[in-house]
Amino acid sequence: MEHPKRDRVLDPKRTAVLVVDAQMTEFDDAKRAEKPYYVGQIESRALPAIQRLIAHARSVGSEVVYTVIESLTKDGRDRSLDHKLSGIHVPKGDPGAKMIPGIEPGEDDIVLPKTSSGVFNSTNCTYVLRNLGVENVIVVGFLTDQCVDMAVRDGADLGFYMICASDGCATYTEERHEGALKAFGGYCRVQTVDEVIASFA
Repeated sequence: MEHPKRDRVLDPKRTAVLVVDAQMTEFDDAKRAEKPYYVGQIESRALPAIQRLIAHARSVGSEVVYTVIESLTKDGRDRSLDHKLSGIHVPKGDPGAKMIPGIEPGEDDIVLPKTSSGVFNSTNCTYVLRNLGVENVIVVGFLTDQCVDMAVRDGADLGFYMICASDGCATYTEERHEGALKAFGGYCRVQTVDEVIASFA
């Protein structure tokens, strides 16, 4: 039997871009004051890359799916234990759950609120992607070494062909960013956004 390779040509109709937690809680004035390097990387590197990837995906008819940290309730009683212990809470309908300007969902895009690091663990993402006929998942977003990492590993275990567009991701330090890419690189194809775009059929 032929061994599958990671150099698959991407069929647009079988491919989705998964935008992870690219929301205003990661980009507001408070975060800018607390983590200036991180917000600077979002602004200078990740956002332009995500914009290019989304624009290409839309132009060829691929799905763009968003996940966002947002409770299903105002008081966050539905949050995971880890989010409760960590003090992570974005109330239902809070402005912090809105996407960063320039990469907002279209009117018919799917947005999956979650209250854990792993989108495949705490949403119906798997079910939705299967219903859409998606086999290939391109991940971008924040943080590279937390929620992006979880999406890549879990998606791979669930049988999706995972790709991480590295310049469309960011975390608090460059060391953490590069370390995460090396750590989960065995579960996915790691490429720049432009390299990913070039791999579409």
